[in-house]
This record gives sequence, structure tokens and C-alpha cells, in this order.
Amino acid sequence: MPSNVNPTVRRRRLGQELRRLREVKGMTAEEVADRLLVSQSKISRLENGRRSISQRDVRDLCGVYEVEDRRLVDSLMQMAKDSRQQGWWHAFGDIPYSVYIGLETDAASLRVYESLIVPGLLQTREYAQAAIEGMWPEATPTEIDKRIQIRIKRQDRLTDPVEPLRFWAVIDEAVLRRVVGDPQTMADQLRHLAELSQLPHVTLQVLPYTVGAHPGMYGSYTILEFQEDMDASVVYLEGITSDLYLEKAPDVQSYAVMYEHLRAKALSAEQSRAYILQAAENCGA
Repeated sequence: MPSNVNPTVRRRRLGQELRRLREVKGMTAEEVADRLLVSQSKISRLENGRRSISQRDVRDLCGVYEVEDRRLVDSLMQMAKDSRQQGWWHAFGDIPYSVYIGLETDAASLRVYESLIVPGLLQTREYAQAAIEGMWPEATPTEIDKRIQIRIKRQDRLTDPVEPLRFWAVIDEAVLRRVVGDPQTMADQLRHLAELSQLPHVTLQVLPYTVGAHPGMYGSYTILEFQEDMDASVVYLEGITSDLYLEKAPDVQSYAVMYEHLRAKALSAEQSRAYILQAAENCGA
């Protein structure tokens, strides 16, 4: 597939446009579902971009909304076609977090707070393997290897020579203190963090234990932001059996404000680098 076609983002943009057309028509999702003899949940899933949209779905919805602009209909039909193509991650088979990978692949910047583990985009291969084996004890060697390969492939965004991902991470001190793998693996990971933190598009801050209670105690999260104005920011919350994506402006704003508080409480980038390197020395490797 062409490199500039991201099916996840196409589905999201198409869903947003279909929702806009429905609202302009003054119809509820339930009314549309009744007209098309489908479930209301299907209309909701189409609009939130969580499932692929067929060209027939687009044709039927445009008919209900009485869209007369042929160019608009053709554009939506093309987006539906693009949304059914496959991204690079589909080559690895079924992936529970494929929606997130699609969004991350197209994001212009990420703001990440991690309370327990090194962010995936900053992990070494050895640390990633130890983390995956520990977090999914029933995973087979094949499943573990697939997850490692995907994680390493995702890191290409940080080293893209043309348009690297702008990455800002605030990590709790617990991330530095928990030894994942053996001491050598952990020491290498911490030195890798310090090295990556010197990239101009990467900012890394440590939130030390001494700050006490803080907004991040609710748990880890990621804010994804996009280049195109039509692509609203998304807050991603990872779960064990399912993930949560928050797209409503008030929700995103709440997490963005919380992130500003975390940044203010954390050590500066320079102080954090020194803190990380000292933690690496303390690993004894």
C-alpha cells in the first residue's frame, strides 16, 4: 500500500465526516440505524472509526443524509476504500492494539506519562523481551517474538530522517528503580534512555519520589497529536483486555492540563539525564 495511506486514520477521518453529515441533517444515530435496518451500535462504530467502512456503507449513509455534492461522495468513497487497506502492522497478523499503532504511525507528536515501565518507543530489544515475558507469562515464544519485532519497528518514527516523531515523556522514578531483566539489561536500558534524551525532538523528564502525591497517580497515559487540523488529539489508556480512546475535547483537555502539572513537578531534562545515568551506575553493571 502507498506509504501515505494509513487505514486507521482514514477510518477516523471518514467517521468524523459521517458524524458531521448526520448532525447537519439533524438525525440521531438511532434514527439512521432504523432507516438502514442496522443496529445503532454499528452506526456508532462507523463514526468513531473503530471498524472498517465499506463503500456500500458510505453510499447508504450519503443517501440517508441526502448528500448531493458528487465530489464529496466520491471523496468519502475513496476514503472508505483506503480504510480497508492494510498498514505495515497487519503483516504481523492479529494485534490487539492495532488501532493504537495506526494512530501512533500517523501522529506528529506524543506526550507520554509512564509510572512503571520504560515507554515502548524508548526500549532496548533486551529490555523489551524481559518486559514482555514478565507482563505476559502465558505468551508463547512466537507471540513474544512478534511483540518485540513490532515494538522495534514502531521505533522507526523516532529516527525518521525527514519527519521524526516529537516525543515528550515523563516517567516516574519507579521506572528507573524496577530492574527489568538482569542488572546489565537494566543498566544498558538506562544508558539508552540518556542517549535518546539528547535528540532534539525527544524530551525526557523524571518524576522523583520526593514530589509525593501527583496527578499521574491515576495511571499511565498517552496523548497523541496530529499534523492535520481535522485530526483531533486522542488520549490513549492501555488495558489488559481492552484499550480506551478518549477523543472528546473536554476529556483531552483534562489530561493535557494534568500533563502540564506533571512536567512542572518533574526534574528538568538536564537533571533527569544525570539522574538516569546515576541510576544506571547503581545497577552495578
